[in-house]
Amino acid sequence: MKTTTLILTIALAGSLACCASARSAPEKERPIDLVICLDTSNSMDGLINAAKQKLWDIVNELAKAKPKPHLRVALYAYGTPAFGAETGYVRKQIDLTDDLDAVYAKLTALVTDGGEEYVARVVRASVLEQPWSGEKDALKIIVVAGNEPATQDRQFKTADVCKDAITRGIIVNAIYCGPPTSPEADGWRDVARAADGQFACIDQDRGTIVVSTPFDQKLAALGGEINRTYLPYGSRASEGKALQGAADMSAMAASPAVFASRAVAKASGQYRNASWDLVDAMGRKDFDLAKVRKEELPADMQAMTLDQRRAHLDAMAKKRASLQRQIIQLSAQRQKFIDDELKRNGKSDDKAFDAAMLRAIREQATRKNFEFEKLAR
Repeated sequence: MKTTTLILTIALAGSLACCASARSAPEKERPIDLVICLDTSNSMDGLINAAKQKLWDIVNELAKAKPKPHLRVALYAYGTPAFGAETGYVRKQIDLTDDLDAVYAKLTALVTDGGEEYVARVVRASVLEQPWSGEKDALKIIVVAGNEPATQDRQFKTADVCKDAITRGIIVNAIYCGPPTSPEADGWRDVARAADGQFACIDQDRGTIVVSTPFDQKLAALGGEINRTYLPYGSRASEGKALQGAADMSAMAASPAVFASRAVAKASGQYRNASWDLVDAMGRKDFDLAKVRKEELPADMQAMTLDQRRAHLDAMAKKRASLQRQIIQLSAQRQKFIDDELKRNGKSDDKAFDAAMLRAIREQATRKNFEFEKLAR
């Protein structure tokens, strides 16, 4: 009888352990790879500024997808003479990465200059150069935006390049910065049509609407507080912390609304810094705090025992989670204020860069069995 009881007890304990393990297992994420290609020729300052102001809003919308996405972003610029004729006046700014601060640093550094705009060349570079996800259910998207004919490239045809993209499971969306009645718009429509993408016309100079709210200041303050929960470590400690601070400064310089949107992004599951932050690194399967060398730790953690270090990390993680909950709550109130303000003033951001991107990405993500909350635009 005692033996039977012991066996049952062991079996029950094993069952409970398995259940606990299943509950604590991290949620499986679905990859979303997004490559943004921006025309940096003369007259495109409005497009660049719109991207700078709205990157965090785009991140925040995509963070609402279910199942939880793992967003990686890459950035290309094209149409600047300094990039060189041999590249088709195309320059890769950054490869696909989930380090959004690094992407934002490249984006805010973009400047415009006159040149030839080879849409086919930048799409081709995006398709061939990027480390696209190999997962079957990954959503792989290129968004290319510009204001000149999409057929200028004499070496490569957009139809051929886009067909190659879609055979690799990469969708190409085309955003023409001009009126839909322009003859040039047809070439951009063809780009999207050839790669199962969407076409949109935007007003690059007047389409971006930024609404200041009573919640921006508090969100900005919480965004600053959350920074203090980051514990830089390893070879990227200084670089990562510097990028975070620089991104804050750039967003603050843009407007209080942009700074608030960035704070909201820090509360989303898409703001990831595991390569230099110990708290984020804890969530990785291959991370072992005991294997981190003392000299790679923050100065105030180096004298701690391993148990003390673990306790310190847990405390920072809890503090960050608390701040993120406050940000999410304020964010909902802020979004309602923005929606009401736009409605009250009879304004719409339908012609904005970010709105065009999100309409396309949401529709394509839905085809990949992602689900979204009702679009609040």
